[in-house]
Parts: sequence; structure tokens; C-alpha cells
Amino acid sequence: MAACSFRRVIASQLSKILDLPPENLIKSISAVPVSKKRHVADFQLSIDSVIQDGSSYHSAQDLQLQAQTLVEKLKCDAVVSEISTGPGTVNFTINRELLAKTVLQQVLKDGSEYGIKSELFSTVPRQKAVVEFSSPNIAKKFHVGHLRSTIIGNFIANLKVALGHQVTRINYLGDWGMQFGLLGVGFQQFGNNEKLKSNPLEHLVEVYVQINKTAEDENTKRLAKDFFRKLEEHDEQTLSLWKQFRSFSIEEYIQIYKRLGVHFDEYSGESFYQEKSQEVLKMLEEKGLLQKTTKGTGIVDVSEKKDLSSFATVMRSDGSSLYITRDLAAAIDRMNKHNCDTMIYVTDKSQNNHFQHLFQILKLMGYDWAQRCQHVSFGLVQGMKTRRGEVIFLEDVLDEARSRMLQNMASAKTTKEIENPVETAEKVGLAALIIQDFQGLLSSDYQFSWDRALQSRGDTGVFLQYTHARLHSLEQMYGNEQLTDINTACLQEPEAISVLQHLLRYDEVLYRSSQDLQPKHIVSYLLTLSHLAAVAHKTLLVKGSTPELAQARLCLFRAARLVLANGMKLLGIMPVTQM
Repeated sequence: MAACSFRRVIASQLSKILDLPPENLIKSISAVPVSKKRHVADFQLSIDSVIQDGSSYHSAQDLQLQAQTLVEKLKCDAVVSEISTGPGTVNFTINRELLAKTVLQQVLKDGSEYGIKSELFSTVPRQKAVVEFSSPNIAKKFHVGHLRSTIIGNFIANLKVALGHQVTRINYLGDWGMQFGLLGVGFQQFGNNEKLKSNPLEHLVEVYVQINKTAEDENTKRLAKDFFRKLEEHDEQTLSLWKQFRSFSIEEYIQIYKRLGVHFDEYSGESFYQEKSQEVLKMLEEKGLLQKTTKGTGIVDVSEKKDLSSFATVMRSDGSSLYITRDLAAAIDRMNKHNCDTMIYVTDKSQNNHFQHLFQILKLMGYDWAQRCQHVSFGLVQGMKTRRGEVIFLEDVLDEARSRMLQNMASAKTTKEIENPVETAEKVGLAALIIQDFQGLLSSDYQFSWDRALQSRGDTGVFLQYTHARLHSLEQMYGNEQLTDINTACLQEPEAISVLQHLLRYDEVLYRSSQDLQPKHIVSYLLTLSHLAAVAHKTLLVKGSTPELAQARLCLFRAARLVLANGMKLLGIMPVTQM
């Protein structure tokens, strides 16, 4: 990684003066974010992170003084051409030609692994991870509420795979519970096998609406309870109907996931843990953790002081299991099966409490691995409407994104005839949804807006796709042969230097996202990269330049496009080459 070699040179010089091992210094040396307003150095060392006087507070004046003293002892060399002080920092500027040569060679050599091979990750062990995400309820059309979990989980899995971890993607379906008793009875009364085969989920929704009208009748209640009891007892006829509901649902979901570019290694579900949850209740009882209330329900005390100020209900009064009991059984089963280092659950923040209880109970049961479980929670999306009104189904949102994009593309003057406009519009529309979703902290709620998401200029997924397509067609037009020895002396304009400096920072951004699992660091990095590339594209012309200059600029644009494409793919966006 280009940045690594520069950080190492700076660290080894500092280590002699500060008498600290270079490894300790590398993380304190970071690439400087590009500024639109002024020329900036390439790297900075934060003085605060290397002072070893035991005090946690240092005044700005004190830091400035220390920085000054340090600068006086440092020398420029073949790599570092300038050293200066900033507020509490020492700034290093790399020899300009060396910067261009090193960064471009590294990007073109590493390709999709650029930034990932960085030594920032050398201390991060390769792990086995399970990521549970999406998790819709079967027998219903895919609700738009599951979109966030799906794209966030996909991003986390993509990032971990890119960083060399072994990832199992699990879809834990809501496929069990009393509602299937009601649906089963509904199907016996209003169901139609032909419709079930041709349009399963729409038909099941119709059936559910019909039976729901009588859901409060004593007779319906009794029938539903009987149906579900038979299901629990594995009655063949009942089970075979439920299995149809389940497999038809998964088939339809797979089509939606294809459109999102998402796949799963395992379709699990609550139904798998019906029996196992009874074993969990036995274990809780044996460990003395299960307490009975006066109503006969089973609870586990999860309070710190063991005063029942906080408890989780794990059993109904009739002895049957609840959602959390099945989750306990699933966690234990997964750990036994995958023996993973970390287990990540991606759901909305209304389930924070549920997961706190889940991890707490696992800990009380003596499972030390509970502390390696993590709940990545996210906020709610408000105001997602299509032209037809309030939206419920994800399919409608994807169709709307595609049709609005097609319309925008048709009316844009710059659009040339492209080979498959529908497929392009689908990918660009999805990019718009993902970038709007990933711009803030995942835990924040946000207001959805089509106009904002689909702007072609501005901080949008459309702008990322547009930049990628433009850079790609530049390569197509002016040669995409392997660019080997280019003259880096040609890349000294401020616009070129800004792109190079920004490419230096990619490994730090990946590292940051890998630590807190927030996509926003990568999103803002890619948006800045696209803005810098757009400015460079306007000023550093390839057309009409001397061959040497054209070659060097093409190489710069190619490097920018490669890093842009890598980052987009991590976020779950398929880069388009025409637009």
C-alpha cells in the first residue's frame, strides 16, 4: 500500500528522535483530508498521541511548542520534501513525483485489493463471522421495512469478506407462530392451489385479509389454535401446507435479492428451533435461572442486582416457547455449528432491548462467547412513498427507482444511446437508494426523498454512477492498454495532486469502517473522490494533449475509477459503464 511505505519512512525517522518503536508511531500518522480551500500536506502526526509524560491533558500552546521542537530535529530527505507544524500536529509533504508514481503504481498493481493489503490491517486477525440480516416474515410480500437490514447486512458481509474474513450470511425467517395457525385456517377456507402456484405471496396476503375479518370469532380462534398445535406436533397434512408457504416465499424473495445483488448462505428460521427451544428451557431450569410468575409464565432475571428490576419472559404459561427462546436456541446452535469468532445481528433499534436480554441470558448460561455477539441497530426511514401513495412493498420502491431513473436518463441531454437502459436504470436507482441510506449514522432515522436521492449532481448514488461511467468511457475512447511507465512529472497540477492525496487515504477509511461497521466513512470518501475526479476531468484534458501528458492523465483517471468501483462494490452497488 502506497500510504504504508510513506508512513513507514516517516515513522522510522521519528522513532530515532522520540525513542519509540516505529510500530507504535504508524497509527498516529494519518493522511490529511483534502481541502477545497487550500493546499494541504500529505500526512500529519498528532503530537498528543506521542507525548509520554503521563498527563492526559495538554494545552494547545504546550502542543504547539512540542511540535515546533520536533520539527527542528527532523530533516527532509528523498521521500519527504517539506516538514511544517499545524495546530498540535507535525505535517509532512511527500516528494511530488514520488507521490504520483507510488500511488498510481500501487493502485494499478493491487486492483481490487488496493487499500485492503495495508499494514493497518496487519494486527487484525482473520476471523469467522456470522452475519444475520434481512429476515422477513414468510407468506407476506417483502416489506420495505426490511430494506435497511438487507443492505446494511450485505455491506458488513462484503467488507468482512474483502478483508479476508470467512463470512456466513444467514437469513433468519419469521416462519413460525400463531399467525400461521390463522393463515392455515384461512387457506383451508379461501385458498386456491392454482393461485398459490402462480402468484404465491399475493394470494396468501388475500387469504390473510379474508380470514382476518373473522379473527376475533371464537370459532376461528379455536381452529387457528388447533391448526398451529397440529403444526407443532408435525401433523403431515398441516406441515406440508406450511412447507409450501415457506418454499414459495423463499423463491419469491430470491428474485428480490437478485435485484438487490444480495445472496445468503443459509435460509434459517424460527421453525428450526421449535424443539431446541424446549431444550433451552430445560437448561435454564437446570441452571436455576428459570423463575415462574404467579401467572405461570417463565422468566429470567437479567438485572444487575438480581432484584427482578429487569427480566425477560422466555416461556408462555402453557410451556411453549417465545421469540427470545428460539433466538437463544439459534445462537447456541450456530456457535456449535460454525464455531465463529463473531456473530452480528442487523435489525432496527426497536430490538435493542431484546438483544441486550439475549446476550445477557447467554452470559448467565455460561457461554463466554456471548460477548463476541454484536447487535448492529439502525433507525427508521420516514416518508417512503411512490407516485401511487404510501409504499409497503420493496418491489414497488425498486420499480419506482428504476422508472424515475429511466425518465431522468431519457430527458438528460448527455445520455447517448445505451445498450440496456432498463438494466442501467435499475443499477443506478439502487445506488441512489443505498447512498441516501448510508450517508448518516446507521442508528439515525432519516426522511426519505426521491428528489434528493436521484439528483445527478450532488452527494448521491446517481453522481457516483455518473462519475464511474464518465471515467470508464474516457478509458474506452483514449486507450485502455496497460499503462506502464508514465512520466509522473506531468501530474503536478493541484487538481491531480488532490486526487492522489485522496487515494492515499483509502486504507484509513476502510480501517475506520471495519472498526465501527458504519458505511458512512466509505460513502463520504467516494463522494469526495467523485467531486475531485470531476474537477480534474474538467481541467486536465486528455483530448488534444501530448501523448506523454495524455498517458499520465489517463493513468490518474483510471486509478480514481478503480478505487471508486472497489468502494461502490463494498457498499453493494454495481458500477455502470454507460449512462
